[in-house]
Amino acid sequence: MIRFEHVSFTHAGASSPVLRDVDLTIPEGDLVLVIGRTGSGKSTLLNLINGLAPHFTGGTLSGRVEVAGLDTRTHPPRDLAGVVGTVGQNPRAGFTTDTVEDELAYTMESLGFAPDVMRRRVEETLDLLGLVSLRQRPLDTLSGGEQQRVAIGAALTAGPRVLVLDEPTSALDPAAAEEVLAAIARLVHDLAITVVMAEHRLERVVEFADHVIRIDAEPVQLQDPQAAMAGHGLQPPVVRLAHALGWEPLPLSVRTARRHALQLRTAPFQPPTRRAGGDGVAALSQTTVRFGRVEALRDVDLHLRAGQVTALMGRNGAGKSTLMNVLAGSRLPESGRVEVAGHDPAELRGPELLRQIAYVPQDPTDLFYSETVAKECAATDRDLGQPAGSAYRRLLDLVETVDPQTHPRDLSAGQQLALALAIQLGTAPDVVLLDEPTRGLDYPGKVAFGRWLDMLAERGCSILLATHDVELVAVAGDRVIVLADGEVVTDADVRTALTSSPAFAPQVQKVLAPLPVLTVEEACTL
Repeated sequence: MIRFEHVSFTHAGASSPVLRDVDLTIPEGDLVLVIGRTGSGKSTLLNLINGLAPHFTGGTLSGRVEVAGLDTRTHPPRDLAGVVGTVGQNPRAGFTTDTVEDELAYTMESLGFAPDVMRRRVEETLDLLGLVSLRQRPLDTLSGGEQQRVAIGAALTAGPRVLVLDEPTSALDPAAAEEVLAAIARLVHDLAITVVMAEHRLERVVEFADHVIRIDAEPVQLQDPQAAMAGHGLQPPVVRLAHALGWEPLPLSVRTARRHALQLRTAPFQPPTRRAGGDGVAALSQTTVRFGRVEALRDVDLHLRAGQVTALMGRNGAGKSTLMNVLAGSRLPESGRVEVAGHDPAELRGPELLRQIAYVPQDPTDLFYSETVAKECAATDRDLGQPAGSAYRRLLDLVETVDPQTHPRDLSAGQQLALALAIQLGTAPDVVLLDEPTRGLDYPGKVAFGRWLDMLAERGCSILLATHDVELVAVAGDRVIVLADGEVVTDADVRTALTSSPAFAPQVQKVLAPLPVLTVEEACTL
């Protein structure tokens, strides 16, 4: 179905190949998971399948990539559109119409499909992906999971034999991620579509994979999922738990792991305490924010404490980013009061603002102004009065390698995030606001990020972390606030919050329930 013959690829301006001598065959009707460190070349491999590399991205390709008998070097993406469907990391950025039904039909219109064929395929796709009730909905009113399913549907209507997905669950809450993965599984099992998917949240997807490609392995080849998960730093928590406790064969799912843990779940366990936090440093009082007729926040009362990591969780569209923007001073509420260190954040400017608040938004490119990573880091060092190279060293704490001469907007999503964190977290402001900060980060990057959070909390910073990453919250969080429809529905310590809700429970908790164990490290004390 898909054949890589001794493929190497070098990005334009890069000194060395990002992929080197890849030689493998992906069978028809399989779900293949592409894994590797942040920036290792996962998205590049996907773009070689759909023809975006090198036709749109530039760069130098050697070797041969063949999809369903078509050589991607001589067939541009338009020629491959009927064979390969693609959904990028941000599905919203790929939408070209206003409603669900129009978006599903758009690709077929572009390819000149007959009207009766278009109508039939739209209806089939609506049924297959559970979108019938949404057919007339404006795209900008959909949740993240709904948008992801629409994006997949828009790629499917052209009748592709291959579906390429880049981080399809990275921005989704746990329930929405389950919806999307169930839809992907139906495509593989019922339609025999070949799915090639890059994903960092392996705890969500590895159990569904038929094969795994480790992009940073030597040589790059198809592997059995269990073999691919053995012996490296990219293991999801359930696999790390199995390794630590010597379970064989290696479980990839919570269900299988629970069979190994039958006796362990009755062991005595004394939960370790988390940081209680100090004085309040930020607060929202009876705060309401509206977008037209929609109340994004409704009479929210919230207090953030010094020296504490607070996770802000909830479904896509619950109001998390809006709350972050209000605290950052970039969005004014319709009513209520907002304070950070005794100030209204909307009135703070320049250095005074930076001393009080550090904010990394969902799209980190909003923070980049220079044409290379090196210049961006150098400007940060000058602005903060720090020794040359400080920001770049912080960057390398989070990602294995970054070419300092690369334009920041040409970095992978995970590398962009790491650069934004390196820029914003160079000081210890009173409040640190991080909106989906681990999107695109691999497990070692998350470990390094967790160390940063601990360091900032020990310095007395109050950290608010808007995230869907329950595994990160289990390791680094002290407190959890859950929003639903703009209202606070949970405000509890991290252990109470994560063990009381199946939707937010981390993998280790699911394996060892009813014990209130959250992490692999805690489980190893049993």
